[in-house]
Amino acid sequence: MDMDEQRSWSENHKALNEIISKPQEHSQAIQLFLSLHAWLHSSEVGNAGKQTLKDAVVENLNEITFRKYPVTLPNTKNSIAWHLWHISRIEDMTMSILVADDQQVLYGGNWFEKMDTRFSHSGNEMIEEDIVELSSSINFEALLAYRTAVGKQTRQIISMMTPGQLKEKVDPKRIKRLFDENAVTQNASWLADYWRKKSIAGLMLMPATRHIFLHLKKCMHIKNKFNKPIKNPLQR
Repeated sequence: MDMDEQRSWSENHKALNEIISKPQEHSQAIQLFLSLHAWLHSSEVGNAGKQTLKDAVVENLNEITFRKYPVTLPNTKNSIAWHLWHISRIEDMTMSILVADDQQVLYGGNWFEKMDTRFSHSGNEMIEEDIVELSSSINFEALLAYRTAVGKQTRQIISMMTPGQLKEKVDPKRIKRLFDENAVTQNASWLADYWRKKSIAGLMLMPATRHIFLHLKKCMHIKNKFNKPIKNPLQR
């Protein structure tokens, strides 16, 4: 994604913000969301044949850069591994639990074993030792596969929304599930409080799109600063 593509994405996101809560614009809003969302996942999720921002992040990414923590950038010190984990978990829990009241993708495909991680929460308020553990041990290919599965489920969930439904507020019982399933820790309870005030439209505009966009841009900054070509990059 070059700068023109990033500006175009942001402009379209503003357009979505203007129509997303209007029932008479429902079909257009859903299609615009799906288009924006597609650029944040691998091309196999919703943008077949075109390179996405996520594709650009992982292309020729070497393992040292993927796992590097801390990084020395003004807007982040976390690793690319952490950022990809964080956006995947946030999208999974907000779409699967708060929007659909369904099972999280994380629990549907033996992902703990595949990704070689013990963490189930979003990574917010994560202590430094745990960031080191996650960054150094998580399986790269499995993390990407989990992220792809999350993206596909999001698209299924949002495609089934009906006119007027996007204006509905989050059910408080679903907020409780975040803590019951250790998706959000008590130390990060402010995150649940933030989502408690949102409508489904609000969750689509931030956790499922703009939040991902901002973190992938951070990943690109890390990659551009630290990635050096090596014989065996993580992703070809």
